[in-house]
Amino acid sequence: MSNFNSADIAAFKDVWVFCEQREGKLMPTDFELISKGRDLADELGVNLCGLLLGGEGIESAAKELGGYGADKVIVCESPLLATYTTDGYAKVICDVIEDLKPEAFLIGATNIGRDLGPRCAARLHTGLCADCTHLDVDVPNYIQFLRESSTLDVDSMKWDMEDRNLKMTRPAFGGHLMATIICPRFRPCMATVRPGVMKKNAFDEAKANAVEIVKPNFTLTAEDIHTDVTEVVKAAKKLVDLIGADFIVSVGRGISKDVEGGIKLAEELAEVLGGVVGGSRATIDSGWLSADHQVGQTGKTVHPKVYVALGISGAIQHKAGMQDSECIIAVNKNDTAPIFEIADYGICGDLFKVTPMLIEAIKAAKAAK
Repeated sequence: MSNFNSADIAAFKDVWVFCEQREGKLMPTDFELISKGRDLADELGVNLCGLLLGGEGIESAAKELGGYGADKVIVCESPLLATYTTDGYAKVICDVIEDLKPEAFLIGATNIGRDLGPRCAARLHTGLCADCTHLDVDVPNYIQFLRESSTLDVDSMKWDMEDRNLKMTRPAFGGHLMATIICPRFRPCMATVRPGVMKKNAFDEAKANAVEIVKPNFTLTAEDIHTDVTEVVKAAKKLVDLIGADFIVSVGRGISKDVEGGIKLAEELAEVLGGVVGGSRATIDSGWLSADHQVGQTGKTVHPKVYVALGISGAIQHKAGMQDSECIIAVNKNDTAPIFEIADYGICGDLFKVTPMLIEAIKAAKAAK
């Protein structure tokens, strides 16, 4: 639209979340981003809006987004949006953004989000921070995040406490450091956010019933879509579901003296707990486990009921991916290992001796029931 100027900062307001759906069903990432978007909108003093695109009838899914914190849901329905295409979705999203001008726009870093985000950012002449693992607006909140997850001496640094830019933090240089990106000159601030890193709010039925549905005018024709989707084929590859697991047993460099034996013990412990096996970055880089097992800032961020860390020292990057677990049990020979700083229960000992004892104790407790 002719009057759109991404550099006119004052013209932009509200926080938006792109809500991805597949065959009319909302994705778990939607609820995570709506929950985080609620916090950001409250810090800015603006509304939180979900943006939902889909085929006819997709409006029926909008109410659920209100239950997780959305004030409004902007619904764009068209038969041409029933199946995702880059051209169709990018055009509608950019047209609606140019018309309504949100100041921040969050997208899940899914396959669709990674495809859609850069295309929209380029058309809107704004910046995009990809694969974010943390978001802040308020400077005090950001300082506290740095104090807990970095080695920076934040108390000796000078801060602009009035800074209202979205602070988008993501892994950089292969995860060896974390970079915080801001977009001070253009709007909307855009970020793709890694699935599983944001906590989902509890569902509120009253808020779901109160959510406002907005149906903007937009134009989309078959000529706007240059890809013809002839068939959607689903191929399932069995991957470890770390994000959905209640119990995770992770291994680290401490299994190096007997890698196969260490992994086998972790698998046995995970089996008796009814959980899955994870690993630190060191185990993935060494080729001991596949990448879908990785926990940490460059892997998955998890929030299980119980997280067992076997032979993991507790580097900042790993702790950031699991420190919000309900209960953390750490086993390490080094009594000064950083993992003990966040552990609810710490065992200083050889994991090859301690883990079999844990397995037997759990089996005995189950048998006694």
